[in-house]
This record gives sequence, C-alpha cells and structure tokens, in this order.
Amino acid sequence: MALSSMTGFARGHGVVDAYAWSWEIKSVNAKGLDLRFRLPQGWDAIEVPARSRAAEKLSRGTVYANLTVERKGVLPTVKVNEPVLDAVLSTLKALAGKIDAAPPSLDGILSLKGVIEITEEDEREDSHRAAESAIIAGFEQTLAALIAMRRAEGDTLGRLLSAKLDEAATLAARAEAAPGRKPEAIKARLADQVATLLSASERFDSDRLYQEAVMLAAKADIREELDRLASHVTQAKKLLADGGSIGRKLDFLAQELHRESNTLTAKANEVELTNIGLELKSVVEQFREQVQNLE
Repeated sequence: MALSSMTGFARGHGVVDAYAWSWEIKSVNAKGLDLRFRLPQGWDAIEVPARSRAAEKLSRGTVYANLTVERKGVLPTVKVNEPVLDAVLSTLKALAGKIDAAPPSLDGILSLKGVIEITEEDEREDSHRAAESAIIAGFEQTLAALIAMRRAEGDTLGRLLSAKLDEAATLAARAEAAPGRKPEAIKARLADQVATLLSASERFDSDRLYQEAVMLAAKADIREELDRLASHVTQAKKLLADGGSIGRKLDFLAQELHRESNTLTAKANEVELTNIGLELKSVVEQFREQVQNLE
C-alpha cells in the first residue's frame, strides 16, 4: 500500500443547471481525523454524505472543506413593499409642519430599509436536488485529487525516512566496530577506573570492589542498545515497505530509537562513541520530525 502525507490541497469546480459550485479542500497534520466543513446556507444536506466519503478515504489529518455555490443567469425581481411604503409616507405626513426640513425625495424614500425588496426567482426543488448530487460527486473528485497529492508527498516522505534509517544503521555499525568497544579497551578503562577507586580510599573491601567493577562494566557495554537499535530499524523498514496508515506505529518506533540513542550516548565513555551517539541522536530527531507528517 502507498504511503500518504497528512498535508495536501485540492480544488474542484463545475456547473449544473443555474448553479456554479466550487470546492476547496486542504488537510494538515493531526493526531486523528478531524473533518471541518464550511457550507453556504441552504446546502447543509451535502455535509453528511461528503463527511461519510471523506471518513472512508482518510484516517488522519485535520481536513478543511469549503464549498461556494452561486446561481447564474437568474434575473432579480424588484418589488415595492406596499405596507412599509404606506407606513413611511404616513409618518412623513404626520411629521410635516412639526419640523423645519426639506420635503423627502423619491430616491430617499426608496432607499429606506424594507421599502424595496430584491428577490431571485424561486428555486425549483428538482433543480436544487440535482445540484446537490452534482456537488457531492464533485466533492468525491476533489477528494481524490487531495488524496493523490497526499500520496505523492507520502512517497517522498517514504524515501526520506528510509534514508534516515539507513543512516541510523550505518552509525550503529560504526559504533559496533569502534575501537573503544573492543574487550581489551574496555578492560583497560576498567583497570584505570578501579585503580582510581582504590587510590580514593584504602577501605574498599573485595565485595564492594567487585560490585563497582560490575557496575562499570555494565555501563561500558552498549550491546543491548545496539541490538535494540537494529531491531527498531528493521521494524521501521518493514512498515515502510508494507505502506498504508503507519504514522502512529512509526512514531512509536521513533520514540524507541530516540531512547536507545540517548542511552548509547550516555554510556559512551570514549570520544568516538560519544560523537557517533550525538550523530545518531541528530538522525533520529530528523526521522521523528518527518514521521509527524505521515498519515
């Protein structure tokens, strides 16, 4: 299955009968799926089927869907609201002589709110229903374009993530082969550290000395960290190869890789291993950042 990013944008438009419609859909990163529709008044019936289709195709991301609809070629009707006009004229007649003002003009009277009503030809229900069906179909086409864009970006993300995993594996191999990990090097460091402990106090007994040596040896050994790093890299590569909605699983593995790289760096008591650990932490952090964009 293909990988998908959570970010994308698509636009679609069309005309049916007297209606011109336009969809704009964009998506951004989110922990789950959050669908947000903005529809013009009178078109609420579109949301349920559109929401259902989006939920079938997407699993993560905040998705903003904006619809605009205009009626084309419909001539407006101008109508005088007789009751309102009569009330206005009656009021003007009652005020005449009470105030010193110029007589009202016709355009002034007609500009008063409610005197003139501008309406459009009433919609036919069958035409409105046909437009709804066309707009829903248009949403599906626009959604498909959004998904195509998300998958194209997901393909790029997959290559970047795979490259970061290769870098992590290479650094782990360098740590494995580092001279500081050889038994003789570890033995020499332990001997120096034990000597330092003995010089610090003459009251060390053999049992205490043995315990300290074991602790120093355990701290110097990064075998477990290297094994877990290799395991996490293998699992992450398999997820990338399988594809699909793997963002959450990869995010968990990224956290585990981060934990092991931190521990390896903390245990490193030799310059080369420390440098490798710092490089590894940087690569893992870049991996984590890119994973946040994956569905």
